[in-house]
Amino acid sequence: MARQTINIGSSANDGTGDPLRTAFDKINDNFVELYGADGDSNTLANNLDVNGHNIISSRSNEDIRILPAGTGGVVASAVRIAGTTISSDDSSQITIAENIQTTGTLNVAGAATITGATTLSTSLALASGATVTGILDEDNMATNSATQLATQQSIKAYVDSQVTAQDLDLAGDSGTGAVDLDSQSLTIAGGTGLTSVAGSQTVTLNIDSTVATLTGSQTLTNKTLTNPTINAATMTGAVAIDGVTIDDNTIKANASNADLELDGSGTGQTKILANATVVGTLNTADVTTTGNTTVSGALTTGSLNIGDLNIDTSGKITTDTNGDVNIDPSGTGAIVLTGPITHTGTQTTTGQMNVDNLRLDGNTVSATSGGITLSPAAGQNVAVGGTNVKLTAAEANFTLMEATTLRADTIQNDTSNGDISISTQGTGNINVNSLKINNLADPTATQDAATKAYVDAQVLASGDTGDLTIDGSTITAPSNADLTLTTAGTGLVAVNNLKVDGNIQINDNKIATTVSNSNLQLGANGSGKVELMSSTVSRTGDIIFDASSDIILDAGGKDIIFQYDGNQFGLFTYAGGNLLIQSGSTTMLTGDGANAIFNGNITVPGSSTLDGVTITDNTIKSNASNADLQIGTSGTGVIDILTATQTTVGSAGGASALPGQPTGYIKVKIGGTMRVIPFYDES
Repeated sequence: MARQTINIGSSANDGTGDPLRTAFDKINDNFVELYGADGDSNTLANNLDVNGHNIISSRSNEDIRILPAGTGGVVASAVRIAGTTISSDDSSQITIAENIQTTGTLNVAGAATITGATTLSTSLALASGATVTGILDEDNMATNSATQLATQQSIKAYVDSQVTAQDLDLAGDSGTGAVDLDSQSLTIAGGTGLTSVAGSQTVTLNIDSTVATLTGSQTLTNKTLTNPTINAATMTGAVAIDGVTIDDNTIKANASNADLELDGSGTGQTKILANATVVGTLNTADVTTTGNTTVSGALTTGSLNIGDLNIDTSGKITTDTNGDVNIDPSGTGAIVLTGPITHTGTQTTTGQMNVDNLRLDGNTVSATSGGITLSPAAGQNVAVGGTNVKLTAAEANFTLMEATTLRADTIQNDTSNGDISISTQGTGNINVNSLKINNLADPTATQDAATKAYVDAQVLASGDTGDLTIDGSTITAPSNADLTLTTAGTGLVAVNNLKVDGNIQINDNKIATTVSNSNLQLGANGSGKVELMSSTVSRTGDIIFDASSDIILDAGGKDIIFQYDGNQFGLFTYAGGNLLIQSGSTTMLTGDGANAIFNGNITVPGSSTLDGVTITDNTIKSNASNADLQIGTSGTGVIDILTATQTTVGSAGGASALPGQPTGYIKVKIGGTMRVIPFYDES
C-alpha cells in the first residue's frame, strides 16, 4: 500500500480537509502497513523488532537488508556502504578498532602500512621466488632450509664464526705469528734503514742512505766498532772512545760527574812532562814533594800535621806529647781572635782582663764604660753566696732588682721621714694574697686605707647611714623611698643571686620567676624592643611560642632558615612580593598571589579535596550531589588514557564476538552533548 496523506485543507476549519474519521482511518492504514496487521507496536511488517537502540529480525535465520535505491549507499555516521564497497563519506581514514578475520583472500590494491605485529599462520609468497614458510634464529644454519629465512643476528653470527676460523700463519727468521682475517691485517714493517710502502696488492721495501753498501761511500755516524783495524785514521770533531771524548786538545769523561783517570800499566807512572796547571780543586792521596812547596791562594786539606802540632778536619789544634801550644806574635803584635770563643776546662789569666767594656782585675769587676747588667736565662736566678753578705751602695737612686718575688724581713727608708713607694707596671695591682696589713693609722685623706675599727666606728655604731638602715644582712630605705646603688665611673654594682620584688630571681646568668607557674615578662618601654645581643637562642627541650595575636618573623631582608642538628632542611624567603619555600637547597613552592606553584610532585596520603572534587586513592568524584564530573583540556589538547585497554574482542560471527545486547550504557557528555557508550561484561 502506498502512503496515505491526510488532507488538512487550505486553512484552519475551512471545511475543505478530510473529515476526522477519514483522517484517522488513513493513520490506521499507515500504521498497519508499517507495523503489521497483528497490531504489534514493536514489529515492522511482522519482520523486524525495534527495541531501544536495537533492530532485530523476528523471522528466524533471515537477514536484515538495507537496500538504497539506484546508486545510493547506506551511510552510518561517516562510513558509506555501497554494494560490496566500504568508503569514508567525509574522505577521512576508516579505522577498524577490533581484530579482522578473513576466511578468503585479502587483496590490497594500494600501499599497506602495518604498525603492529603481523602473524601469518601459513606461508608468505611474493611476486616471484620461493615461498617463505618461516624465519629461523639459528646461528649455525644447521637446518639448511630453502624456504626459511634467517634473522639478522643469525646471519652475522654465522659469518663471524666462518671468518673468525680463518687465520694466516707466518714465520720469520725467528719467531712465528698469525693474522686473524676477520679483525686483523698483516703489517710488513720496516727496520733500521728500511721502509715499506704498500700500494694495491704490492708491498715495496726500500733502504735509505743510512745503510752502508760494499761499493758506496758513506759517512758513519754514532757507530760502535768492535776490535777494528784502522790504518792512518784522520778524525775531525769530537771523538768518543768508550767513556772518554777527545775534542781538539781536551780530554774529558762522558758520564755526568765521572772521574777522568790516567794510569800507567804495571809499575809504570803517569808523567806530565810540561808544566802543569790545576784549575779548580785538586784532591789527592798522600803527596810527597822534594824541596819547598809554595801554595798561592787557599789550601783545602784534611788533617794537617806539622811536627808535634796537629790540626784535624774540625779545626781542633792538639799536640802529640802533652806539650803546650804556644802562639807568640813577634814584637808588639797581638793575638786577635774574632767571633765567639768556647772554652772548656780551667783558664788561668795573670793580670788584668778586659772583655769589651767589662774589666776583671783582682777581686774587682768594673765597667770601663756604661753600666753592668746581670741577665740570667728565663726563669733562672742571680745568686749571691756567702754568709752575712751585703749589697752596699752609696746614697743614690738604686734599683736593687726587678723580679717576680722579693723576700725581706724589713724594708725601710734611711732618710728621715722619707716615704717608701711601692708601684706596679701598667694597670697591675698590689696583691697581699688575702693577708692582713697591720698597724694602720686612721685615714685622714680621701684615698687613705681604713682599718676595720675605723669603719665600724663610722658605719655600724649608730645602726644607720643617713636615710638607710642596716640590720644584719638587710638594708632598708625610708618609707616609700627608692633604694639607689650608684658606682663611680665605669664601676658596676655586683650582686650575687639577686631577687627582685620577691618574684624574679637573678642568679649567675639565669633569670627565673620565684612564683610557681607564673609567667616571666620581658618588655621595653614605648616602641622599644627586647634586643638579644647573642646570635643564638638555645634550650634543651621544646620551645613553645604562645601568642594571643600574630607572631611576626622579620628577617630584615634575609631568609628564614630551618636547620636540623646544624644542617639546613628548609627556607622561607621573599620573592617579588610572594612566598618562596625551599626544601633543602631546592625550591619546592613559589607563591603567586593566591596561587601556589609546586616545582615537584605532590603526594597526599588519604583523601584530598580540591575545590569541588575529592581524590581518594585512585578515585575522583565531584562533591556536590548529582553534579557532573568534567575532564577537559586546554586548546586542542586531548584526554590521553595512559593505561593500555583491551582492543580485541573477536570478529563478527566468531566465537568471541560481542553479544547483541550490552550489559549497560555509560552516559558521557562530549562537547556539551550527552552521549552513551555501551559496555559489556568481560566474560
